[in-house]
Amino acid sequence: MDIFALVETRDGSHTVESQQFGATYHSRYGAIQESRHVFIEAGLFCQTILKKELAVLEMGFGTGLNALLSAVEAERFSCRIHYETVEAYPLPPEIVVRLNYPEQLALPESRAWFQAMHDAPHDMWVSIHPHFRFRKHIGRMEDFVAPPSFDLAYFDAFAPETQPELWTENVLGRVYEALLPGGALVTYCAKGAVKRTLKALGFVLEALPGPPGKREMTRAVKK
Repeated sequence: MDIFALVETRDGSHTVESQQFGATYHSRYGAIQESRHVFIEAGLFCQTILKKELAVLEMGFGTGLNALLSAVEAERFSCRIHYETVEAYPLPPEIVVRLNYPEQLALPESRAWFQAMHDAPHDMWVSIHPHFRFRKHIGRMEDFVAPPSFDLAYFDAFAPETQPELWTENVLGRVYEALLPGGALVTYCAKGAVKRTLKALGFVLEALPGPPGKREMTRAVKK
């Protein structure tokens, strides 16, 4: 059984450390800061310029931080988001209730959104607020299959050295197939082997400045 511990990062927001994987879910330099930089600014904002209704796929729900930030932006910009996420190891409720993201964002009303996402039943759509629909798949990323229907993919698995099986051509290829033409995958990872795999699948790569503590991140676009 996995044992989890809360860790306060440098921006005051929590991450979670998994004893099973010997890794944290977010950067110790700042959990909210990292998620905003990689997934919202380099991902969501780039796609909302083009569309006011988006389908987002997240590989690795984890703490739910990326989904929460996306729900906040959906309401702020009145952009309708259909958000699907895949997670093999859901966090226990006693850890979820202690995560401080709504307080750190100074949005107390988002606590109910956050809890609703964690409480959502498997494979059922839940309306989090009028601009944000959410569906959670409990299972392995290696088994997830979807037709080309997504505008954006957040790839937020543990690092390749921790879970190498999630950074393979098989798994990344499933994300490629799930994206619409012009859809983008964003990830904090900028390792050469991962970028070569993405390029071989047909993605066009962009190397972007990384969040604090990382020199570079990756955005990959399906042309």
